[in-house]
Amino acid sequence: MALQEVTAGRRKHHQFGQTRTQLVVLWVVILLSCDTLNPVKTLLHVFPVVAPWHVASVSFSLLFYIFVAEMKDILYFGTKIFFHVVLSVFFRSVEAVGLHNIPSRDGLSPCIFVVNHANQFIDGLVLMTTCPSKVSFLVAEKSWRRRVIGDFAWAMGGVPIARPQDSVRPGVGRLTLARDGTVTGTGTAFCAHLGPKDKLRLRGAPALFRVAAVDTDTRLRLDAPPDPHAPLPPAEAEFDVLKYVKQTTVYGRVIDMLAGGGAIAIFPEGGSHDRTDLLPLKVGVALIGYSALEKHDVSVPIVPVGLNYFRAHRFRGRVVVEYGTPIYIEPDTLPQFKAGGQDKINVCNGLLERIEDNMKSVIVTTPDYRTLRLIYAARRLFVRRDISSQQKQDMNRRFASGYHLLIQRENPPPQLAELQQQLAVYQDELSDLGIKDYQVPTLGHISDVNYDPDELLEKMRVPWKMAHLFLAMALASLPFLVFNMPVGLAARYYGKIRQQGRG
Repeated sequence: MALQEVTAGRRKHHQFGQTRTQLVVLWVVILLSCDTLNPVKTLLHVFPVVAPWHVASVSFSLLFYIFVAEMKDILYFGTKIFFHVVLSVFFRSVEAVGLHNIPSRDGLSPCIFVVNHANQFIDGLVLMTTCPSKVSFLVAEKSWRRRVIGDFAWAMGGVPIARPQDSVRPGVGRLTLARDGTVTGTGTAFCAHLGPKDKLRLRGAPALFRVAAVDTDTRLRLDAPPDPHAPLPPAEAEFDVLKYVKQTTVYGRVIDMLAGGGAIAIFPEGGSHDRTDLLPLKVGVALIGYSALEKHDVSVPIVPVGLNYFRAHRFRGRVVVEYGTPIYIEPDTLPQFKAGGQDKINVCNGLLERIEDNMKSVIVTTPDYRTLRLIYAARRLFVRRDISSQQKQDMNRRFASGYHLLIQRENPPPQLAELQQQLAVYQDELSDLGIKDYQVPTLGHISDVNYDPDELLEKMRVPWKMAHLFLAMALASLPFLVFNMPVGLAARYYGKIRQQGRG
């Protein structure tokens, strides 16, 4: 049976399960509403030998069994609720748009979420709390084997992957690298410790070199010569060995999870950064997609997710999580993937280009942060009425795309530089006044261009806002006073008693 038919059957079973649960809950409510129909009281009346604690013990045992059997799902959604509360404190708002683009929101269809990586510790939590489906993250097998981290990752549904860098071992002897890609060793045993597709890494250097063939114990060839523009490392250098890990070993568990209808999240950039554009994507997501198509004959939807942070470096910022249109692997490209070699590289690169284009459609890409600020300011000045987050994101991308097209011209229009200068002056003026550009629409209208600062402060209604802030803080302090004041007074009273007793 094809995977699509299995998934459809599971979906129908899931829908029937929801209906059955609703009927059972309603029937229990009816029984508890009438004493004559209450099954527990009827049982105790018919069988006087049975005590109430007998029924409670059996129910508690069944409850404990269900909790243990469904522990991973219960822990996942409990953690999701916890971090949702935490994020609601740290961020002013966390909005999710484009949820209709998720192919299946019941967690019964496979899906791959590709996410930009702007914040190393927050991105995963934001995705988990906004996505209606249960999302699993990839965990390095090295971390998976650790006691606390591995146990938590297992409980949250993480998927371990084996990576070559997790099994690095120091090489025997020293080696010298030549410009033509030939490596000669001193005191080495290449034949025993290395093989084709293994990688070498010089001690203290980030660059990796893939082995093409091992000739002797002291000579091997790389599959590509080193960068001609980079200086060669010193002779007789120490090195590390990264053994080749087969693709089926690295992504085998990931593909099995997708086959079972799971959803995984991948950060294809490979690392977090604070740039306003994407880093080059890694090929792993393409290999996972094609491997799932090859093994299970299903084109897994790949959904781009854009994490857009506004004033992320400040407390009470804002996050817009945008789920884009999913893309599917074209089945007619699978023979090229199976052929291997350059054909496989070409189809994987083609899929990565499509993924990158779709990821850029859910974020705002600019050359630098200064340009991004100017685009946000221009959009707010252009559109003053209140619009949805989806419309704001679309407008931001239109401004960024237009700016990109203008600066690519051989002779950019002079009005562009003039507009940039005016926007910069506008932002500097707002900075001197101590307000943000998104606060301008709330200031009211000032007729005179040469405004009086006192008139501006009057329009801002600073005293009213300060009074409102004081009232809000006073109301927020009431729970603190109610719950902590009795404890403080009791501790103070007890302290006085102890002090008098000592005196």
